[in-house]
Amino acid sequence: MIDVSHQIDAVSRTVGTREYKGRTARVVKLGQAYDATVEDVWDACTRAERIPRWFLPVSGDLRLGGTYQLEGNAGGTVERCEPPVSFAATWEYGGDVSWIEVRVTPEGGRTRLDLEHIAHVDGERWAQFGPGAVGVGWDLGLMGLAGHLGSPGGVLEPKDSMAWMGSDEGRDFITRSSESWYEANVAAGEPQDGARGAADRTTAAYTGAEPE
Repeated sequence: MIDVSHQIDAVSRTVGTREYKGRTARVVKLGQAYDATVEDVWDACTRAERIPRWFLPVSGDLRLGGTYQLEGNAGGTVERCEPPVSFAATWEYGGDVSWIEVRVTPEGGRTRLDLEHIAHVDGERWAQFGPGAVGVGWDLGLMGLAGHLGSPGGVLEPKDSMAWMGSDEGRDFITRSSESWYEANVAAGEPQDGARGAADRTTAAYTGAEPE
């Protein structure tokens, strides 16, 4: 069993913009503190043998300038790597290129991981799904990492994740995650009506339900 409320509340979420590679980009940021050392969190996120234990199987060369491929998902190139503090990589999927930046820092006896997903998103696509399009997926990833690092919220094995997402508990998690991204979107200045519609469409996309 996953403690859905505990995990949703453990994650911070913000939405913003920044200038990136010469253009204004949307930034979806989330973070969570773990009861683990900086070195352990860094190792869990960067060592090919550990990543499949909480996320997805990965192949490639996980070092500066190397390329990677997540099974059935994104691939890209490692553009920056400063162990055990931060790394940045392209996130290439479905013909689109965006970027991720990950930072690992000590926080009051724990270790905090912050992840930014940066994308040049056109207004029409943003209006359709908003930040939850990538935010819900990353929420699922941080939940997996929490379980791997011994979080009291429960452990979900990657091999069971698809079945779990179709369960009542999984749909509840997705819905709460999407709602949290709705709130972050509104806090960033998005009109409520537009943010509401985007969140409902995101929830439907992840759960297979019809949007209201």
